[in-house]
Amino acid sequence: MNQIFEWDRVFFNSLPESFLLEVIFRSTVMFTILLLTLKLAGKRGVKQLSIFETVIIIALGSAAGDPMFYEDVGIIPAAIVFTTIIILYRTVTWLTGKSKKFEEFIEGKTECLINDGKFSISSFRKETLAQDEFFAELRIKSIEHLGQVKHAFIETSGEISVFYYEDKDVGYGLPILPLLFEKKNKIISEEGIYSCSFCGNTEKLKKGTSTCKDCHKEEWVPSINTKRIT
Repeated sequence: MNQIFEWDRVFFNSLPESFLLEVIFRSTVMFTILLLTLKLAGKRGVKQLSIFETVIIIALGSAAGDPMFYEDVGIIPAAIVFTTIIILYRTVTWLTGKSKKFEEFIEGKTECLINDGKFSISSFRKETLAQDEFFAELRIKSIEHLGQVKHAFIETSGEISVFYYEDKDVGYGLPILPLLFEKKNKIISEEGIYSCSFCGNTEKLKKGTSTCKDCHKEEWVPSINTKRIT
């Protein structure tokens, strides 16, 4: 009866069993080189990696992985790749310390996304962060509406930093809870305080339709002014 798979090829790729010992040796050497390289690079936590540092990690991962189990990839060329990468990393790090413009080009810069309970539209448009994704980040921080937020920044690491109003200063704001935000509508059914669903501008509106004075959009959500529960 013919075998469905060539098990020797599947498990060993026609290599001798003694190559397993070589794989162990290669993996140990490359793991050590990778560990030393990251130590020299002074790596920060994974959540703090910039775009440039993420590229470095990907390059190191590729350079480390191939020599571990490909017999036709030598360890010395891989070590040279690591040496080159760490030299380039040190060079770019030095340049970012010398030039503010170069630093912003490589690392990006902190952008203000919310200012006094409203979106900073010009800054938000620069980022690839979608509104739903941003709302999710805020909800994780127990935020119900933008009236609780004095300032929010997106850091160069991609993390969101939030500064809150004190309870006594919390005003009406755009609700970001799905059930409330989904009530957005172009028709104001009754007079009250509403927030623009696009920019968060909040004002008292009468029945009918209204255009936001900040972003010129026409969809509104009934505002809320609940205090933040911590």
